[in-house]
Amino acid sequence: MGMKTRTASAAATSKTGCWKRVRAVGGVAAAVTAAVVLSAAPASASGDYSGLSTVAGSGAFGDDWNDEGILSTTRHASSNATCLWQKILWADGKLAWDDIDGVFGSGTREATKEWQRDWVGGTADGVVGKATFTAAGKSLRDTDGNGSVDTYRGTEGRSFLVSRTADGDYTFYDWGGEKRLAGYNYLTCT
Repeated sequence: MGMKTRTASAAATSKTGCWKRVRAVGGVAAAVTAAVVLSAAPASASGDYSGLSTVAGSGAFGDDWNDEGILSTTRHASSNATCLWQKILWADGKLAWDDIDGVFGSGTREATKEWQRDWVGGTADGVVGKATFTAAGKSLRDTDGNGSVDTYRGTEGRSFLVSRTADGDYTFYDWGGEKRLAGYNYLTCT
């Protein structure tokens, strides 16, 4: 009987210790999960400065692009926002029309560096960030006089239609004639 009591007592102690470890590990896992959730940005908020999922603006359009997301070979590299940027490069004579595909590859990076040397000054890094988007926004125009943005006017006599939805999201037409939202998280332009 002494053996059974000792075995039962050891089992109870072992079980209690095990539950304490499980609770401790569970508490640590919950704390780590909470830290990750609280520090992670929402999946739909990709505008690095604005927190929006599209190239967007509000009020007067002259400063709409001062807080857009980053476009590069590693950030939003395949997106409709990249497609919009490539149209800007085309309008300013830095990229061929056939190279507009929504993929920020080495050709787009090199064209961006050239564009930056002409329009931004300083170091041309091939990354479309705040200064680059702000400089591009200076070419937004209201060509029909209704107070709304309707055109990006390039330097090579090339322009393309852009517009802003009631929610402030920018749209453009892809080369197939389809109207597209300039989103950071998807690629639908053709």
